[in-house]
Amino acid sequence: MTGTPLRVGLVGYGLAGSVFHAPLIAATQGLTLDTVVTSNPERQAQARAEHPDVTVAASADELWARAGELDLIVVASPNRTHVPLATAALEAGLPVVVDKPVAGTAAEARALAELAEKRGLLLSVFQNRRWDNDFLTLRRLIADGELGEVYRFESRFERWRPQLKGGWRESGDPAEIGGLLYDLGSHVVDQALVLFGPVTSVYAEADVRREGARTDDDTFIALTHASGVRSHLYVSATTAQLGPRFRVLGSKAGYVKHGLDPQEAALRDGGRPGASGAEWGAEPEELWGRLGAGESPVTGGGSPVRTLPGDYPAYYAAVARALLSDGANPVTALEAAAALDVLEAARRSAAEKVTVTL
Repeated sequence: MTGTPLRVGLVGYGLAGSVFHAPLIAATQGLTLDTVVTSNPERQAQARAEHPDVTVAASADELWARAGELDLIVVASPNRTHVPLATAALEAGLPVVVDKPVAGTAAEARALAELAEKRGLLLSVFQNRRWDNDFLTLRRLIADGELGEVYRFESRFERWRPQLKGGWRESGDPAEIGGLLYDLGSHVVDQALVLFGPVTSVYAEADVRREGARTDDDTFIALTHASGVRSHLYVSATTAQLGPRFRVLGSKAGYVKHGLDPQEAALRDGGRPGASGAEWGAEPEELWGRLGAGESPVTGGGSPVRTLPGDYPAYYAAVARALLSDGANPVTALEAAAALDVLEAARRSAAEKVTVTL
């Protein structure tokens, strides 16, 4: 891409803004991080230290007043602010990237999509884990027919965090859209839909395990896809022994993969895409998953499958192409709405102890 980079305004400089969005925007050809919005003095200082050329604003209203100077707004603020901020950006004539979940309900997501279409503006949702190393590898295995017909997809995003961290994510206020169902659940449901298509029924169990917790911290979701595949999805902060990230069973073979994609840890540690050193998103051979039939991967059965490098930078590269050269939106709001249909059904299923048909 050539020409003047698109100027990006980033709203929020907590975990999402500082660890994910700002570094990835800064590393993307065709984009430049112009403004960071945060009212927190410590985060303002952090933004200036990490991005010396950035303008810091205390309120998103300052972005709307400068709409003509900006080309893209990224919303990485708390979940409850996603819809009002995305709406304000679109009404100011600015394309928008919104962190997941884009909204608290599928209806709100579809309303945002309708507004974006009416204004002729890009509205994209940051589902970075479509570019996890293990997910990219699994997509390739399925596309190459290595598993045969997939029968069952097991996906776990588990952590051992027995102590509460506090903050809005653990608030019991429904307006905050907290809890693991809408946090990690947004990722595992999106991945299942990308791999296996629409869902016809949803069953879920959502528990509050930790003392003092006010929202779900140990949740299971079972999906039946129209394709016949069954997905079993686990998200938890209370898992003392972690299960495999993926276990995928098909008519020819199964694939088992342990461990998390290394990109988040690298970003947290200050690593940056394109910096010198090891290949971005790559992992050592001892962490590769195994493919086989009838053997136990625990005892070395099956064949090791090289894990493709993770590629979070691909998301913002696609956003830049969509804005500069008519490339495709990497994650549409309507795709996010389909995932929210499932999350809403899961919440109802867990509350009413029923299976919900979609």
